[in-house]
Amino acid sequence: MVWTTKNRTPALNRVIRPSVFKHIRENARAKNIFVDSIGGGQEHIHLLISLGSKQSISDVVQLLKGESSFWINREKLVLGKFGWQDDYYAVSVSDGELSRVRKYILNQDEHHRRKTFSEEYQNFIATGVSA
Repeated sequence: MVWTTKNRTPALNRVIRPSVFKHIRENARAKNIFVDSIGGGQEHIHLLISLGSKQSISDVVQLLKGESSFWINREKLVLGKFGWQDDYYAVSVSDGELSRVRKYILNQDEHHRRKTFSEEYQNFIATGVSA
């Protein structure tokens, strides 16, 4: 799954990003949400998760986005009020693609040196194909 910061503001700098990712992982674990991989850039986040039989994508996204934005604001990690964009993108991944998806998620900084998130997103909107 992927979601962006409100208005794609580059709020998740390299200093706070590890703390945010760690917190999301810990919060997910406390809610019995299995996060396989987490990564992203200044204005977006990627998560590879495995849903439990009683979990829905929308419920998991709501739990992770809502609590993490509350935590980021409480900890004053950014100037002003932090928020996530309302929408998100989620897609299922076959077992054969897990390794490739993990690598993609964990190498976001390197990936976006070649193509910005905005460029990638616009390409996806136009073609339906990512990366």
